[in-house]
Amino acid sequence: MNNINAAFSTSYAQARSKFLDSATAAGMAIQSFEHPLKGRDGEALAMDVALDGNPDAQNMLIVSSACHGVEGYCGSGVQVFAAQDSEWLAKARSAGVAVLYIHALNPHGFSWLRRTTHENVDLNRNFQQFEPPLPENEAYVALHSLLLPSDWPPTADNETAIDAFIQTNGVRAYQSAVSQGQYAFADGMFFGGREPTWSNRTLRQVLKAYGGKAQRIAWMDLHTGLGPSGVGERIFACRDEPEALQRARAWWDGGGATPITSFYDGSSNSARLTGLMWGAMYDECPQAEYTGIALEYGTQPILEIIRALRGDHWLHLHSNAAPALRASIHSKMMDAFYVDTDAWRSQIIVQARQALFQAVDGLCS
Repeated sequence: MNNINAAFSTSYAQARSKFLDSATAAGMAIQSFEHPLKGRDGEALAMDVALDGNPDAQNMLIVSSACHGVEGYCGSGVQVFAAQDSEWLAKARSAGVAVLYIHALNPHGFSWLRRTTHENVDLNRNFQQFEPPLPENEAYVALHSLLLPSDWPPTADNETAIDAFIQTNGVRAYQSAVSQGQYAFADGMFFGGREPTWSNRTLRQVLKAYGGKAQRIAWMDLHTGLGPSGVGERIFACRDEPEALQRARAWWDGGGATPITSFYDGSSNSARLTGLMWGAMYDECPQAEYTGIALEYGTQPILEIIRALRGDHWLHLHSNAAPALRASIHSKMMDAFYVDTDAWRSQIIVQARQALFQAVDGLCS
C-alpha cells in the first residue's frame, strides 16, 4: 500500500491541498463550494467534492469527512489514501460504481480545531424540519451550567457535581444527556441549531446534484471519538427500517467479524441522537435505495472526550483566555479526536479500505 502516514495532515490547509492534488492526479472531476469565512490561519475554506466515475452511474458510493470538523484529520487521511490507492480505484471503476468524495463537510471546524460549525452547531444534529416542537433534552438542561462553568479548568465543586450525576445515573446516561442533541442553548454543547447551517444547505445541494440519478447509494461517513482506540465501529446510519439494516449487515459485517451496530437497539457506543445528517439523503435523493454507515474510530475514553469538548466550548465563550490555556485546550481537542501514532493511522486505513471494498461489492450484489 501507499505510504499511510503521508496521507494524513497536520492542518486543514495541508489536508485540503493533499486531497485536491490526489483527486486531480486520479483524474476525478472536482467542484469546490467556498465557505463564507476564513480559516484559523487566514486560509480559504471550502467543502470540496471529487467524483470518480460516471456521473450517470446507477450505483454510487459516498465517502465523507469532517462532519464534526476536527474529526477531519482522520477522515481526510482516509480520502487522500483512497484517491492514491490504484487497487481501490480499479476496483470501483471496473464495477461501474461512481465514488463521490466529500471533503470537509464542516471546513470551519476542521480548521479551527472545533467539532462544531461556525454557527456553534453540531452538524449531525442540524437536520431537522425546524418546526415546533423541536426535540427536548431535559437531562442536558439540568447539566448545562455545570458543563460550561465560569472558570476553566473546573473548580473542585464543579467536578464533584459532575461526578455525582455520573455516580447516580451512570456514564452512559451522562453521555446521552450531553451528546444526544439539544435545541435550547445556542451557546451550549451539541446544539442542533435553529435553522439549517451553511454545511447543511451545501451538502443538500451536493447530494441533489450528484446523487439525483443513482438508483442505489451507499454512504460511509467518517468519524472519531467513540469506542476503543483504533477500532472502527460500523454504526447503522439509516432510518429504523429492517430492510436497510439487513443490507448494511450483509455488506459490511464481515460474517460477524465487523458487526453493524445500531443505536436503535442499544448495541452502538453512540447514544440515540436527533437531527442526523443522513436524513438529507431521503429528501434529496428519494429515487435511490439508500444504505449507510458511520465508521466511528475510537480515540480516548468517553469521559476524556466530553471533558475536551467542555473545554473547547468554554474557550468559545471566553475568547480572552490566556494563550497557554488556549493552547492546552486545543491540544486536548486534537488528542480527543486524532491519535498521532503510526499504529493508529495504520488501523484507520486498513479498516476503511476493507469497508470501501465491501461497499462496492454490496452495491453490485
